[in-house]
Amino acid sequence: MNDSAIMICGHGSRDLDAVREFDTLVSELRKQLPGRAVGSGFLEFARPMIREGLDSLKAQGATHIKAVPAMLFAAGHVKNDLPWELNTWAAENPGIKVEFGRDLAIDLKLIEAAKQRIEEAEAKATRPATRAETLLVVVGRGTNDPDANSNVAKVARMLWEGMGFGWATVAYSGVAHPRTNECLARAVRLGFRRIVVFPYFLFNGILIKRIYEQTAEVARLNGDVEFLTADYLSTHPNVVAAFLERLGEIGSGQNAMNCMVCKYRTQIIGYEADVGALQAGHHLHVRGIGTDGDHGHSHGHDHGHAHGHAHGHDHGHAHGHAHGHDHGHDHAHPHPHKHD
Repeated sequence: MNDSAIMICGHGSRDLDAVREFDTLVSELRKQLPGRAVGSGFLEFARPMIREGLDSLKAQGATHIKAVPAMLFAAGHVKNDLPWELNTWAAENPGIKVEFGRDLAIDLKLIEAAKQRIEEAEAKATRPATRAETLLVVVGRGTNDPDANSNVAKVARMLWEGMGFGWATVAYSGVAHPRTNECLARAVRLGFRRIVVFPYFLFNGILIKRIYEQTAEVARLNGDVEFLTADYLSTHPNVVAAFLERLGEIGSGQNAMNCMVCKYRTQIIGYEADVGALQAGHHLHVRGIGTDGDHGHSHGHDHGHAHGHAHGHDHGHAHGHAHGHDHGHDHAHPHPHKHD
């Protein structure tokens, strides 16, 4: 086995569908990386936990681990939680080099995948309507990081202009506003004949199901408008290709992050107090506790976490430690540290 291994870092979910789709992605990446050990782990709920995945790679003889977040945009999980997990493990295993890649971010391959998902939804239409008569609603996860939220708006704009919709707007499944049901209640007043709802998510789960349920409810109350729900990105071939590209960037100096507008590095309007905040994991109380399948029941809530978003906020290369908010330094701190 090649002593350079790959670690795919997921958020984790109570929902078994979400865990299965993440595992499918990991399986697809293994097919694309023959001869390389590919491990995986979750921040919360599902197992293996991040450190269990890292331990497995160590047991297989890995001396160099390249880790990437299985998430879309930069928010607290990969700016704080994942670096904390990786740094802590790396400090306990100084003989193993750990490097952390960046989020998927705004990527034309993913925009193309999104276009295909929307076209698949349009193919199921039962009423006539042109693109000019259609409103596109792109739904993001929603976080308390304005930069991550703004990326959803950029995706929506690129799809709007590129596909020729009459209008486009954004909604969020949690934390940020407007929420999905609030956005759709406003959207029906704009007079479009058709509304396409597209969740810009990687995997299925509680939040995707909620988006579809809320869309169905608004559609039931507004029969004069045709509502179409598009599938999320899932394991589209372009998603797999984007992950492979992120892995290839590690060690090349190309994995630039969003430092220019990072709320931990510079004062962003409304988030001034976050500058220099401690980098620490926030999922310790739910790490590895299992999914609904383990406990035999379903919770219908999500703790307000930023599901499906990510950033490796590191500029440079880690030698023995995973980078977190380490801009231009050779070593990331192995313990929680300030974003200075």
